[in-house]
Amino acid sequence: MRQPIAVLTGDVVASRRIADTPALYGVLDATLERLADHYGGRFERYRGDGFQLALPAASAALDAAVALRAALIMHSDKRRWDARVAVAVGDDDWQADRPLASADGPVFVASGRALDALAEGAAHLALVHPGSPRDAALDLLVRYVDELVDGWTRCSAEIAWLRLWHDESQQALAERLGIRQPSVHKRLRTARWALLAETLDFFRHRLATEGPTP
Repeated sequence: MRQPIAVLTGDVVASRRIADTPALYGVLDATLERLADHYGGRFERYRGDGFQLALPAASAALDAAVALRAALIMHSDKRRWDARVAVAVGDDDWQADRPLASADGPVFVASGRALDALAEGAAHLALVHPGSPRDAALDLLVRYVDELVDGWTRCSAEIAWLRLWHDESQQALAERLGIRQPSVHKRLRTARWALLAETLDFFRHRLATEGPTP
């Protein structure tokens, strides 16, 4: 039975320049596993720094992409860790109990092609909807999210990561981090969390109800 799914295909940016690849791959695997468990999906890592994550809930696509990049950035060492992530959303007959190795539906193909296109430019995030015309307004919002994440420091990524997983007060977040509440407020503001949260909420509802195009 066909249903809306999201497929995230990606790779680590400039992975050959990263010295501690075991640590990098450990973070990548742990993050992909957490996202797959949380959203009821499956993941696979291949070619070292390449990966694919399939989610049976299309609405979670942008949340998962941002969380993945936040995890990499916040764990960065001397050289920044980040990933290109191509998200495709659409109807497919893939089910979460099936492996990804044999998945070749249109959403999987579109996600892979979108990653190839990302590799040719400077962007690190893309959202495509196979079989539907492009939506310029959504493309602009994806670009906004991409550039916002590009500007994160490790502290910004860490506070965004925590906020993505924990709907808590600033004081509670401060206690998790062992810092003062005003510092949490500053980090959230630096990460542009309020605007990002509204944007992700928009994508969540839009992808759940009608997909990327009207």
